[in-house]
Amino acid sequence: MGYIYMDYNASTPIAPEVKETMLKLLDEAYGNPSASHWAGIPAKEAVEQAREETASLIGASPEEIVFTSGGTESNNHVLKGIFHTYKEKGHIITSNAEHPAIQESCRYLEEQGAPVTFLGTDAYGRVDPADVEAAITENTKLISIMHANNETGSINPIEQIAAVARRYNVFMHTDAAQSIGKIPVHVKDLDVDFLSIAGHKLYAPKGIGALYIRSGNTLPSFMHGAGHEQGRRAGTENVVLAAALGKACTLAAGADQTGLRHLRDDFWERLQKTFGNAVVLNGHPEKRLPNTLNVSFAGPAGQELLAEIPELAASTGSACHFGSVTLSPVLKAMGTDPEIGKGAIRFSLGRYSEKNDIIQVTEKLENAMKRLS
Repeated sequence: MGYIYMDYNASTPIAPEVKETMLKLLDEAYGNPSASHWAGIPAKEAVEQAREETASLIGASPEEIVFTSGGTESNNHVLKGIFHTYKEKGHIITSNAEHPAIQESCRYLEEQGAPVTFLGTDAYGRVDPADVEAAITENTKLISIMHANNETGSINPIEQIAAVARRYNVFMHTDAAQSIGKIPVHVKDLDVDFLSIAGHKLYAPKGIGALYIRSGNTLPSFMHGAGHEQGRRAGTENVVLAAALGKACTLAAGADQTGLRHLRDDFWERLQKTFGNAVVLNGHPEKRLPNTLNVSFAGPAGQELLAEIPELAASTGSACHFGSVTLSPVLKAMGTDPEIGKGAIRFSLGRYSEKNDIIQVTEKLENAMKRLS
């Protein structure tokens, strides 16, 4: 059985160059980066080099980068940091289409007394800056809207939303876990105060991420202990994983996504030719990540269709429970018809995807649909 991986938005393989960097440091940088002796110095240098590489990718300064355990921790740090700073006067605006790391954190903060507004989206899953402005109150302290949606790939107008935040003197955060490495992400162009990065979406290992904190902004430490990461995140730095993220960022900086976009578009054209009106695109047709194709097939639920192709790794936008289908929060926020949404499948391509993959998957999907009809 030839396995085909089309779930790069869920997690990416570790790039060979990243793995090489990790293996080298396992032997050479075992000292504590906080130590000033001969064993600690190489570890410290590796961490700071990684900080520079990560900062360079997003147009930040190295001192604006805090290494974390991943996107979830970065998101939690911002949301809970704002809450602990302002308490009940720290109104937060987010959307119903955010990653669970944002939505569940906001629901937790609501239980603690924080006022949170969850905005809807348009039919493409994008947040309207006008809706953000309408939701602002005198106590609004943070707007947190993801840069690109993990399910549909739709890209939010972060620059316009950030402009709203500036007019009202509100902090702006974006979860850029999905967009980093796929489209240009520059913090000065986006004009955000905080930005979250997840390494395993970027051909680095799981368990490493970063948080951009704009110079001049402060957040309470999320982890308490010694004064690591300039006192912003306690805990001895994971030298190997930090270096892995830095290397992955360097590789992403030189990556050309044109070929990947063509491959994705070719895949969509093949699906349209094969299934006609029985396949529908979910998400924005143009303002979308170059690797992401979320479509709904008429008839069976997405999970049922994927179950017929066990060699294919892809994701669904719905969950089956005892014969019923529950749409994902993202599809719900978009106002997707349940009959359409139940057949949703997200195909996300990546660095190692090939044309033969999309040819095979199209054929496998056609055969699976025939078996289920």
